[in-house]
Amino acid sequence: MQGVLTGFAVIAVVIGTGYVLGRRGHLGEDGRTVLTRLAFNVATPALLFTTLAGADLSVIFSQRLLVTAAATLSAAALFITVGLLRGWGTGPITIGALCSSYVNAGNLGIPIAVYVLGDASLVAPVLLFQQIAVTPLALTVLDLSRPGAPRSLWQRLTSPLRNPMAVGSLSGVAVAATGWSVPSPALEPLTLIGNMSVPAVLLAFGISLRGSGMPARGENRPAIVLSAALKTTAQPVIAWALGAGVFHLHGAALLDVVVISALPAAQNLYTYASQYRVAEQIARESILLSTAVSVPVLIAVAAVLG
Repeated sequence: MQGVLTGFAVIAVVIGTGYVLGRRGHLGEDGRTVLTRLAFNVATPALLFTTLAGADLSVIFSQRLLVTAAATLSAAALFITVGLLRGWGTGPITIGALCSSYVNAGNLGIPIAVYVLGDASLVAPVLLFQQIAVTPLALTVLDLSRPGAPRSLWQRLTSPLRNPMAVGSLSGVAVAATGWSVPSPALEPLTLIGNMSVPAVLLAFGISLRGSGMPARGENRPAIVLSAALKTTAQPVIAWALGAGVFHLHGAALLDVVVISALPAAQNLYTYASQYRVAEQIARESILLSTAVSVPVLIAVAAVLG
């Protein structure tokens, strides 16, 4: 329980700092845009590369990851189905599906894994899955759905290779697969740059809250409520059902997959929405709602299964 509160407290302080910066205008009118672009184009790709370059790719094939992946895809599929039926459009459906399933495994998942589960490495499988499979796919969809001149088949096929987030992830995986150790003079600058990612994302998110009213209002209310409900309720329930009923997990193993699935939507999803200028309200308010609701959910999960 202490880990849950600690993780959320750290995030709340940084987001609150961003909100104050936005209110006082210390970073100017373009402060949020600059931070978002910095995170998307430079800092986060560097963080993904340094994280994945030293990862053990064998964790991808773990039984726990199969449960997490299935719960992730199920929650996203539910949102996509409703979105298609309601005609919400490709961009909002993509962002909403991410907010329904993409867990905050980095800046929140790691401290919770340490304090609640006792092992920070337990978030590694979901980090790998999200960065290797989910992120490149989602960003490719957003790239291809951008308005403008029709793209050739070659442009469509190579779209992930022109996206800095995907390039950072895939490059890190390629290095890990070869077993090559990046020389320290090359790795340390990338690590230093990557360390800006999480603060930049959280500060930009905090600035975006300036002038915002209560969440889940307006025409996007159904999408916001649905994505937050799927993320905080449906995904952990699906993980529990699959873990206990299909994969026969119990004890610590079952607690691990349910806790990871109950994490709120990641703040960097707002960076994606802002970068592509699509469904920014859905991303911002769904993340805010899922983060608030996930506190009692995680405490309940830890109490019942812990």
